[in-house]
Amino acid sequence: MSHEAVIGLEVHVQVRTESKMFSRTAASYGRPENTLTDPVVLALPGALPVMNRAALDQAIRAGLMLGCEIAPVCKWDRKNYFYPDSPKNYQISQYDQPICRGGSVEIELPGAARNVMGEHKRIPLTRIHLEEDVGKLNHFAGGSLIDFNRAGTPLMEIVSEPALHSADEAFAYLTALKTIMIYGGISDCDMEKGQLRCDANISIRPAGTTGLGTKVELKNLNSISFVRDGIAHEIARQISVVARGGTIVQETRDYDGQTGVSQSLRSKEMAHDYRYFPDPDLMPVQVDEAWKARLRALCPELPFDKQRRFLDRYKIPYTITSVLVPDRELSDYFEEVAGLSGEPQLTGNWIINNCLQFLNDGQVSSMGDLRRKLAPARAADFIRKRAAGAIPSAAAAGVSAALLTTPAEVDAIIKAQGLDSMAGEGELEQWCRDAIAANPKAFADFKSGKDNAINGFKGSVMRAAKGKADPKRVDGTLRRLLGQMGSG
Repeated sequence: MSHEAVIGLEVHVQVRTESKMFSRTAASYGRPENTLTDPVVLALPGALPVMNRAALDQAIRAGLMLGCEIAPVCKWDRKNYFYPDSPKNYQISQYDQPICRGGSVEIELPGAARNVMGEHKRIPLTRIHLEEDVGKLNHFAGGSLIDFNRAGTPLMEIVSEPALHSADEAFAYLTALKTIMIYGGISDCDMEKGQLRCDANISIRPAGTTGLGTKVELKNLNSISFVRDGIAHEIARQISVVARGGTIVQETRDYDGQTGVSQSLRSKEMAHDYRYFPDPDLMPVQVDEAWKARLRALCPELPFDKQRRFLDRYKIPYTITSVLVPDRELSDYFEEVAGLSGEPQLTGNWIINNCLQFLNDGQVSSMGDLRRKLAPARAADFIRKRAAGAIPSAAAAGVSAALLTTPAEVDAIIKAQGLDSMAGEGELEQWCRDAIAANPKAFADFKSGKDNAINGFKGSVMRAAKGKADPKRVDGTLRRLLGQMGSG
């Protein structure tokens, strides 16, 4: 009997704010242990929480970007459990009145060709609620120590419906969700810093049926690749258990991404185990239409919407948009340069082949640094001259690099590199005519439909030009002249 996997993901996203969820203490990373605390974080007697409105703004914006229904009233609840990383012995969360319900995440299904936009699917969401993060346990050979710096940091939990059916779909979902959160400035989503964490609920059922099997929660999936690997491992484990006549037990399992092995942690808790009740120290929050409208105006264009627009408006290949679009700053830079230069194809190629190299090898430290050193107007001037043939292909990388290290204008760099002596249109045309006249066989082959016969002329032109001709201009001039001669 074949089986189908059914997967739902619970994704915890640390919200980018200056301070913590219910305290004025800074929300930060990399500080000395237990320095980002105060009486509220440590739950000292008499300390009372005060809601961070900026965190709620971020959760509402996330919900608007994902098409959620924003609750007109949400409230805060205490989720009770004892664990050393929670100094209060409860977590302030949202239970039956979360800030967001419904919505979806658009994903591109795995298996599509790499050079075209593939089939897309929307993964429905159950809810998004806001809560406070807990501290971090650091384990050593002689024991464990607690760092409360993370405790109280605003944390969104984004819960999907059980609508994913493979490890690759889960990977695509997390990748898309992470990109959206970064696009909106909701979170940096750095998994190494714990800003994005994921638990997976996995079950299997006979293929063709619609019921849900017994689910197993997989925890400690600390990279998107480990999420994919862990889910694939758990699906295979469950199928193996059933094939041997066993029964799947509802439990929580720990997955070790380094070894690819999981082990049982505990039986799965149910909601009533946490004894939720409304937090008596925090009032419910009313969200009116004006509040939502203000935040909706701050929501950016979503990544897949931008990719479709780039493909339609700029006619650039999917392979270029797939590099540009996931990075909002990079795609914004492209759009500015392309708009000023009028050359979107050349702009896209230059950014992914040259600008990304500048970032990768440290010539620029960030997109902000690239903008400072190579403003869009200056970059567009370079692209226009590149399109006009004033900068040959072989010299383009050198001119680009010079633009980073000097404030000189493009014309000055062209002159400094001796490129201003490039052949004029009349001189180039004469070299091309001479090459065609000297090679009648290649001319006859080209007229008969053999397009690559044009290469028989290019060598002669380049030798005559002695480095003063741009190959792109040579190709264009030859094709124009050959077309005129062929039609004559």
